Amino acid sequence: TPGAEVILHGESLDEASALTQQLLHERGLCLVHPYDDPHIMAGQGTIALEMLAAHPDLEVLIIPVGGGGLIAGNAIAAKGLQPDISMVGVQTVRFPSMRQMLAGEAIHCGTSTIAEGIAVKQPGRLTSDIVRETVDDILLVDEHEIEEAVQRLLSLEKTVVEGAGAAGLAALLAYRDRFCDRKVGLILCGGNIDLIILSSIIQRSLVRSGRLVRLHVEVRDVPGGLADATRLLAEADANIVEVHHQRAFSSLSLQSADVEFVVLTRGLEHLQQIMSILETGGYQVKILSADTALAHP
Repeated sequence: TPGAEVILHGESLDEASALTQQLLHERGLCLVHPYDDPHIMAGQGTIALEMLAAHPDLEVLIIPVGGGGLIAGNAIAAKGLQPDISMVGVQTVRFPSMRQMLAGEAIHCGTSTIAEGIAVKQPGRLTSDIVRETVDDILLVDEHEIEEAVQRLLSLEKTVVEGAGAAGLAALLAYRDRFCDRKVGLILCGGNIDLIILSSIIQRSLVRSGRLVRLHVEVRDVPGGLADATRLLAEADANIVEVHHQRAFSSLSLQSADVEFVVLTRGLEHLQQIMSILETGGYQVKILSADTALAHP
């Protein structure tokens, strides 16, 4: 907005809120609360109106929960049109504040999450009452599940969604048996994701799928030894991204060297083909990356 004063402060919503309260007192300003306000909730509830107008057969809405404004407004709107529709909230394992509050538990939250938009330690007063009356359940998802959801939306739907916005899909995938054969609507509530974080998510997804791997190869420390290993990788159609050649910091014999290749593959089947070709060529190979710590005998 032209003429607006934008202040970036703190590492969390709580720290920014503290400064906000200070500025309200010092300058006599009026706060437009980001979630604990009936007008804000009403505006957010129009999402459910549009979704049900386009797809009146929806049976479930899965909605990210931070302070609770988004799900509160949409629950009122959706239940007003379809009283039997199921409203399911999603929070991260690290910031389960609304779930804990509704369960009468002490609120304990972590320090960071990829879903920054719903990293709220104190749910709203108005929103909590509405969520208690209208929401059927609040599910928890972990960081790697949110990462996978962000990656899937990007690769399959060509849609850039932030961690908080992808929480709904993360829950759908994590609790797929619960939603099997039901018509489910997701609200992708934001695309404000840092490019470095997005890049890291893509890289980590490639590692988990076996498309980006680190191979440890023992080669003869003689002229042409490294060239021969790279020739075999080329024949296997592996794309070499990085090479680290280690002589000094190694427990191998003086006639051998440790070489770490970072390679791009077409997937796990192609990876096994690459390793087989190297082993047939007389090399000892093992995988240094991937969640399952794969090892090839």
